Amino acid sequence: QVQLVESGGGLVQPGGSLRLSCAASGSIFKINDMGWYRQAPGNERELAALITRGDSTNYADSVKGRFTISRDNAKNTVYLQMNSLKPEDTAVYYCNADVLLYGKFSSRPYWGQGTQVTVSS
Repeated sequence: QVQLVESGGGLVQPGGSLRLSCAASGSIFKINDMGWYRQAPGNERELAALITRGDSTNYADSVKGRFTISRDNAKNTVYLQMNSLKPEDTAVYYCNADVLLYGKFSSRPYWGQGTQVTVSS
């Protein structure tokens, strides 16, 4: 079984910054893609940023140039550096990881519990 623990959310003013972290634990052989999704009230969950095991990245147009996703494979951790935050960035942010466990034939996605990010003046 895999557990994803998120941290770093909170309340910031527009233009401010936050850094989210998500650490995966368990009998992990390999983690493939990792990503950050977000969901605002009344909205669908959307992909904000994704990073592959080879460090290729993809960003939603709405966050491009402001957010940076990175990972530390030795720590099974993914980060999201969020700069120049806007009120429309307010959402619950969910960590996602595609994980291959020892003794399993295929990988599957796991989700964190979510962390609240609020951008307000």
